[in-house]
Amino acid sequence: MTPSQTMHTPMMQQYLRFKSEHPDRLLFYRMGDFYELFYEDAKRASRLLDITLTARGQSAGAPIPMAGVPYHALEQHLVRLLGRGESAVIVDQIGDPAASKGLVERRITRIVTPGTLTDANLLEAKRDAPLAALVHEDGRAGVAWLNLASGQMTLTDIALADCAGTLERIEPAELLVVEDAATPAWRGMAAAVHALPAWHFDRATATRALARQLRTVDLQGFGVDAAPLAVGAAGALLAYASATQQSALEHVRALHVEATSEFVALDAATRRNLEITQTLAGEREPTLYSLLDACASAAGSRLLRQWLTQPLRDQARVAARHGAIDAMRTASHAASSIAAALRGSVDVERVVSRIALRSARPRDLAGLRDTLAVLPRLAQDAAALDAPLIQGCMRDLACDPRWHALLARAIVAEPAAQLRDGGVIAAGYDAELDELRNVDAGCAAFLLELEQRERARTGIAALKVEYNRVHGFYIEVTRANAERVPDDYRRRQTLKNAERYTTAELAAFESKALTAQERALARERQLYDALLDEFAQAIAPLQQVATALATLDVLATLAERADALRLVRPRFQDAVGIAIEGGRHLVVERQVDAFIPNDVVLETSRRLLVVTGPNMGGKSTYMRQTAVIALLAYAGMFVPASRATLGPLDAIHTRIGAADDLAGGRSTFMVEMTEAAYILNRATAQSLVLIDEIGRGTSTFDGLALAWAIAHRLATHNRSLALFATHYFELTALPSEIDGCANVHFDAVETKNRQGPGIVFLHHVEDGPASRSYGLQVARLAGVPGDTLRQAQRYFARLDKFNVRDDAQHDLFAAPATAATNAVERNDPSDLQARLAALDPDAMSPRDALAALYELKRLASGDS
Repeated sequence: MTPSQTMHTPMMQQYLRFKSEHPDRLLFYRMGDFYELFYEDAKRASRLLDITLTARGQSAGAPIPMAGVPYHALEQHLVRLLGRGESAVIVDQIGDPAASKGLVERRITRIVTPGTLTDANLLEAKRDAPLAALVHEDGRAGVAWLNLASGQMTLTDIALADCAGTLERIEPAELLVVEDAATPAWRGMAAAVHALPAWHFDRATATRALARQLRTVDLQGFGVDAAPLAVGAAGALLAYASATQQSALEHVRALHVEATSEFVALDAATRRNLEITQTLAGEREPTLYSLLDACASAAGSRLLRQWLTQPLRDQARVAARHGAIDAMRTASHAASSIAAALRGSVDVERVVSRIALRSARPRDLAGLRDTLAVLPRLAQDAAALDAPLIQGCMRDLACDPRWHALLARAIVAEPAAQLRDGGVIAAGYDAELDELRNVDAGCAAFLLELEQRERARTGIAALKVEYNRVHGFYIEVTRANAERVPDDYRRRQTLKNAERYTTAELAAFESKALTAQERALARERQLYDALLDEFAQAIAPLQQVATALATLDVLATLAERADALRLVRPRFQDAVGIAIEGGRHLVVERQVDAFIPNDVVLETSRRLLVVTGPNMGGKSTYMRQTAVIALLAYAGMFVPASRATLGPLDAIHTRIGAADDLAGGRSTFMVEMTEAAYILNRATAQSLVLIDEIGRGTSTFDGLALAWAIAHRLATHNRSLALFATHYFELTALPSEIDGCANVHFDAVETKNRQGPGIVFLHHVEDGPASRSYGLQVARLAGVPGDTLRQAQRYFARLDKFNVRDDAQHDLFAAPATAATNAVERNDPSDLQARLAALDPDAMSPRDALAALYELKRLASGDS
C-alpha cells in the first residue's frame, strides 16, 4: 500500500502534501534539530549518504521507514547528493514550535538541483555548474544553457551529430530533455538528465517568457532567428530555474546567440585526447588547465578554463589577448600588484547572483564591500598597461562609489555568518535599531545593580541574578538561605541545592529586554532586505566589474606562467599553415628529466605528414604537442616553442588511442571507425587533424587498406593539415603518389651491455620514413619473458623470409607478381642475407643457434 492510500497523522499528511509536489526529489523535512526523510526517500538517502535507516509510526500496519541528518550537517550531505546527480527539497519550520498549538507551520524554503546552485557551500569554486536544455527535430538540435551563478544565458542551433561535442564543451551539471526523445547525445554524460513533457519546450511560450525576462517587446535584438530551436530549450530551462529558486531571476538580463563559426571546433574525442581539463584516466591533473591555473581568484580560474575549452577563431580577438599578456609581462610590477589585490577579493560574480536571488548572506556583502574598496587601486594599476583589452577592463571597474559607501555604512566589519544571529547592521546606520540595541546592552549593568541591591536588602551574600534561554531572568538562592527570602519573591524553579525566584521588577525588565532583542532582530532583517532591494539597481554594473576582475586575473596569471614555463607569443598569418620551431608539450615536459623540442611545418604544399618510428619513440607526443600549441595560440595564450606561426584554424580533430564502448554496444574498431568517419565528414582545409595508428583493430590487410584510403582522402579531398602516425610502412609510399604529402620519422639506436641488448629512443623528428619499428626491443623493455621474445624472433624471421624488402618503396596496390617472378625470387641470395641479418645471437639458446646454422646452410645450398 502506498503512503497516499493510508491514514496518517496531521504531521505525515503535511509531509505527504509537500512530497506530492516533488515526487522525484529527496525531501528533507525539518523536525526539531533534524531533517528527516520518510518512505522511499529514507531508503535512498540511507544508501547514498550511509546514514542509519530507522522507522517512525506505522502505515497500513507496517513501520514507516525514516532516516535523518542533523540540521547543522545538512550542507555536507547535500554536497554528496548533488555530486551523485540527485536533487533535494528542503522543508523548514516557519512557526515557533514553543508557541504553536498543534502542527508547526512549515514551507519549502529551498530546492537544490545540480544545475541550479548559487550557494557558495554547494558550488565548486573553480568550476561552473550550468543548467542546459536540449531539443531536436529533423537532424538539427537547439541547445541552451544558463549559468545561474552568473546570470549568463547562451543559445545555439547545431547539427544533431554535433550535440555530444557541444555538451562536452559546456559541461552541464544538469540537462533537461524532452520526454521520449530518442537521441543518444547525452548518453554517458556525467550530468544529471531530467526528462520534461514536450510542452515545456514550446517555442511560442518560450518566446513570450524570454521577452518578459529580458524586459523587451520581442527577441529580435538578440539574433534568435539564428537559433529557433534553442529558443524552446531556453524557455524550458528558464521556467525550471525559476521554479527551483522560487523567485524571479533578476540577474538574467541578456542572452547570447552563439554561432558555430565563433570557436575553433573541438570534438569530444579531441577534448579527451589533449587532456585539457582532465587526464585520460579521469584525473584533474596533470592537465593543461592544472598547469596554467595559478589565478588569484576563483572567478579567474573559471574564466581561464572557459578560454582553454573555447578557443576563438577570430584572430583579432585572440591577438588582443596576446597583446594584453605582453603588456602585463612588460609592466611586471603592475601585474604583480593586480594579482596581489585580487588575492583577497570576493567572488563578485556569484555574490551578485545571490543578491539578485535574495539569498546573499551577511559575509557576502562584507566581502563585496572590501572588494569594491580596492577597485580604484586596480584601475590605477591597469591604467599603466597599454593594451586595449586591459583598458576595457579599466572602464568596467569604474563602478559608482556610492555602492561601496552604502555597504561601508550598513555592514559591520566582521558580520555574523547568518542574519538570524544578529550583529550584521553597523551601529549608526539606523536610529531605531541603535535604540533597541541600547536596551539590550544595558541589560548586564541592570542585572549587576539589581544583584547588589537584593544582596543588601536580604542579607544573602550568595544571591545571584542570572539569565538563560529556557527560563529567562531569575534570582537564585541556595537552599540553606531559602527561609531568608522576602515575601515579594515568587518561586520560579526548584533545583537540588537551590531555588530560583522572580520579582515584579525583574519580570517587567525581562519583558522589556526580551522584546527589545526580538524587535532588534526583526528590524535588522527589515534593514537587510531593504539593502538587497536597493542593490538590485547595481546588478548590471557589478556584473561588469566581476567580468573585468576575472579578465585581469587571467591575464596576470598567463603573463606569470609565460615567464615561468618559457612560453612565447605566437604569430598569425592569412595563409593556411602551421610552422613551429622548438615545440614542446607543456605537460609531458614536466614529467620527464629532459624534453627534446621538435619542429613541425604544415602548409598547403606539405599538408599531410606520415609519421613513422618505434613505439615510445615520441610520435604521439609530437602530434599532441602540435595540437596543444595550436589550441593555446587560439585560446589567446602564449605557447611552448621557440617560435610559432599559425594560419586560420576552424577545428582540431584527433583519432588517438584505443577504447571500446561496451555500454553503447560498440567494439574498439567500431569506435575507431566512427571517429574516423566524423573527421572525414567534417574536416576542412583549415582543420588540424591528428590520426594515430588507425586500422589496428581488424586484420592486417583490412587495416592497412583502410589506413591508406583514409590518409588518401584527407590529403586529396579534405586537404586538411594532418599528422598521420602509422606502423604500416607501406603508407610511406604516399608522398610518391600525392602532392602535399611528406614522410617524417623518429629513430632509435640499439645498444649492447652486460644486461643484454637495449634501445635508446632519440625522440627527435627527421625527414623521411623510418626503417624499423623496434617492436621486439620495446617488448623486452616492458619485461616480456626472454623465451617468449626468442620465440617471437624466430617467428619474425619466418615472416620476414616471405616478405623481404629492399630499399625501394613498393606500391601496395600494384599488380601482383607473376608466378615466374616469384620462382626467380625464391632462390635470390637476399634470402640468406635477410635471414642472417635477422639473427640475434645474444637472444638465442645453443639449440636455437644450431637450428639457425642448419637453416643458413640449406639456404646457401639453394635447397627448397
